[in-house]
Amino acid sequence: MAASIQPAAAIRGTPLLGDRGVMLLIVVLIAVAPFVAYPVFVMKVLCFGLFACAFNLLLGYGGLLSFGHAAFFGMASYASAHAAKVWGLTPELAILCGGAVAAVLGLVVGSLAIRRQGIYFAMITLALAQMVYFFALQAPFTGGEDGIQAVPRGKLFGLIDLSDDKALYVLVAVIVLLGLFVIHRIVHSPFGQVMKAIRDNEPRALSLGYDAERFKLLMFTLSATLAGIAGATKALVFQLASLTDVHWSMSGEVVLMALVGGTGTLFGPMLGALLVVAMETYLAPLGSWVTVAQGAVFVICVLAFRDGIAGTLGKLLRKNG
Repeated sequence: MAASIQPAAAIRGTPLLGDRGVMLLIVVLIAVAPFVAYPVFVMKVLCFGLFACAFNLLLGYGGLLSFGHAAFFGMASYASAHAAKVWGLTPELAILCGGAVAAVLGLVVGSLAIRRQGIYFAMITLALAQMVYFFALQAPFTGGEDGIQAVPRGKLFGLIDLSDDKALYVLVAVIVLLGLFVIHRIVHSPFGQVMKAIRDNEPRALSLGYDAERFKLLMFTLSATLAGIAGATKALVFQLASLTDVHWSMSGEVVLMALVGGTGTLFGPMLGALLVVAMETYLAPLGSWVTVAQGAVFVICVLAFRDGIAGTLGKLLRKNG
């Protein structure tokens, strides 16, 4: 039955150089990056890149626009930081703890949100994310406006000291690559093909016997879990979990990353994350003008790159090839 809807659903998100070629290119770039850029900056790009790819899994392949993904990113950050600092868990367990919290939260939020579609779905996710934000502001374990600071990086498996940026970089790179591999497998699985069909024509998918709500809930939960893994990893990198991670502006930022990089492309959001994080880092002396610059870039990308950077490049390569 899934085969009958696969051709129409597989039109979008066609790989540029082949998924394996792009994945190999990403591995090479990640391996070279710490030698040409500050490792902590690259780790920040990787964490937000995974966050953007997790969001794109929901929007680009599920057709669901969430304005509340910061809830999963931020709460996983808090959970990971608390587990590492207060409970004394090792880094790998702290990250898994953050991912588990994001998965449960995603299941709860998704169960409520998928009952509606379009702008109503987006508004419900935003409202629930704001509830999570105020919970983080008031809850005693989050540290309120101060957040959880001085989070210990600890020793991986009790053996490898992650206080060394190089050792931590290897861990972050492995986590991000595993996350990208999981996203690739999800997109190209029968489940992924059904989700594309639901995105393109939900009534048709329903007529073929697919339970659209169940599929959308599973996609939402998977996206939330991966976003949580990114947030949990980011907390260890910067040794900090703060309200910024769970604020509504973070939800807007990941939307910007995905749209600029290219929704419906497997690795385009990584480009968007690189661009946005680089602007925030290197244009920081401009102060509040950074937001203006981000807005200008977003407008230019919407006007000049309707399919995002990766999507537009893909069309050009296919046309010239």
